[in-house]
Amino acid sequence: MVGSAASNQVGAAIGAHAFDAIGPGGVVAVRQWVAAAVLLPIARPRVRRMTWSQWWPVLLLGVVFAVMNLSLYTAVSRIGLGLAVTLEVLGPLAVALLGSRTRIDLICALLAGLGVYVLVLPGPSSDYLGIGLGLLAATCWASYIHLNRLLGQRLDGLAAPALGTSVSALLNLPVLLLVDFSGLAVLYAVGAGVFATVIPYAADLIALRHVPTRFFGLFMSVHPVMAALAGLVLLGQGLVAHEWLGMAVVIGVNASAVVLNARRAPLSPLPTPAAASSPGAAPSPAAAPSPAAVPSPAAVPSPAAAPSPAAAPSPAAALDSPSLLIEDSGRADAARRLHPSGLGECIASSDSR
Repeated sequence: MVGSAASNQVGAAIGAHAFDAIGPGGVVAVRQWVAAAVLLPIARPRVRRMTWSQWWPVLLLGVVFAVMNLSLYTAVSRIGLGLAVTLEVLGPLAVALLGSRTRIDLICALLAGLGVYVLVLPGPSSDYLGIGLGLLAATCWASYIHLNRLLGQRLDGLAAPALGTSVSALLNLPVLLLVDFSGLAVLYAVGAGVFATVIPYAADLIALRHVPTRFFGLFMSVHPVMAALAGLVLLGQGLVAHEWLGMAVVIGVNASAVVLNARRAPLSPLPTPAAASSPGAAPSPAAAPSPAAVPSPAAVPSPAAAPSPAAAPSPAAALDSPSLLIEDSGRADAARRLHPSGLGECIASSDSR
């Protein structure tokens, strides 16, 4: 799991090296095509037998993947990897807290808000556009969790993240056609797809065979830290004291929410690779959608695993991601990898990074 989290954020950092040449949009486009090329042959979805009730959430999932990854990677380019991923994990945290609405959850929500304030310390020099894009990625990750839960009831295996990533890849086709495939930029973007999607997806499949899904979700809280370290080492993006403090508060709230929800919910069986189908991913981008990603769901790509993340366990969907425990779910999804977010892009999700 440590290797999966590290790979997800390293992939995001690698992709950031291509921003100057092809922009965040170009990196997302290449990454989504790499993810689709990996997931489709594995999932082999039977598209001819699908009904409209299956297609419409898949199409929405593709749109969510595209917006999540683009907003996350653009946020990374403006405010740095560590801050962007920390803001992104507020999405699955909000889903977990809103799903319960107890007094303790309200306290957790207030502490998370305080942590975000300390993290960004709004002022005249603040990059509000970058902060807003990070929060948009968080909203997309929350939407991903709900869509993934729905698709987990309507599609088998990895069909949902594979088709959702394919839709996202098609939406990014115009951008891909404008990419200059000469030079190292495309190799960096492909590296983001491999490190933030393919490797986290495989690692999460193995991890979920040996650890309880709730522990998996709790461990996903480490993604913001991994993102900060990757940004520091690979991108030279250092954090000041208040940013480390705000990040610690958000991570602590996330971990507390997972533990508290785990105590309330009945223990669910450990998902098998066959059952863990999903964002993400989320990569991706999971049973316990865990913050960060990255990818992000701009997993960086946590987004197939995804880890992130909900009803349909699929260690492949999403960026980026990364994962909090959702009360009514007991499986893990690496969907956050495709995100993002995947940075995503492995973003694990509670029903499926």
